[in-house]
Amino acid sequence: MQIITSLSTEERLLLQERLNSMAIQVTPDVCGGQPRIRNSRIPVWTLVEFRQQGADDEELLRNYPGLTREDLTAAWTYYAQHQEELNNVLTAMNQEDNA
Repeated sequence: MQIITSLSTEERLLLQERLNSMAIQVTPDVCGGQPRIRNSRIPVWTLVEFRQQGADDEELLRNYPGLTREDLTAAWTYYAQHQEELNNVLTAMNQEDNA
């Protein structure tokens, strides 16, 4: 703990960013290789889509009891950093649904 408290603000932010990034995994044979929440089969795009449809964090946590607030924060951060990529996935998924 003493090591963490001795970090500068910039170092702490970098550490937090690294920890958040570990919450998102990309594994070729899991969820079609799409970014997903750590050790689960919940793709980030699924959470983003539900959020775009009006679901708030509380509803997502109720519907996905294995998720934590930190998981959602990591998902929203990942989406913010990879918005174009995930929007392309959402568009493709919606086109498949409408075909």
